[in-house]
Amino acid sequence: MHELVEEITLAPAFHDCDPMQVVWHGNYFKYFEIARCALLQRYDYDYPQMQESGYLWPVVDARVKYVRPLRFQQQLRVRARIVEWENRLKITYEIFDAGSGERLTRAHTVQVAVAAASGEMQYLCPPILWQKLGVPAP
Repeated sequence: MHELVEEITLAPAFHDCDPMQVVWHGNYFKYFEIARCALLQRYDYDYPQMQESGYLWPVVDARVKYVRPLRFQQQLRVRARIVEWENRLKITYEIFDAGSGERLTRAHTVQVAVAAASGEMQYLCPPILWQKLGVPAP
């Protein structure tokens, strides 16, 4: 099976930083979201397509391990990888310094499928997800 991964590059903007020119911890989630959308777009199942398929995918858990600070205009690589897709959509993230390759941050998010019409959480991911990702159904 192919690896379900996407990588983006970015450099933190001034407005993302605190007075010491270090990225404020809450802005890391913005970088994860940018990488997650790039990953989901690759499989034609980003948020508009999720909604069109009849499902909402709220984030129900998010965890971050801040290893080293991100700094203003530092060139970064943000990698997003889908690691679970049977009962939930779990995506892991790593942020690296683009020059040295040093890993600066690790994180993950967990999303669950919710039927848009009824608001009911699905305990098994809908088949559309497996079709879009090209993975076998459980």
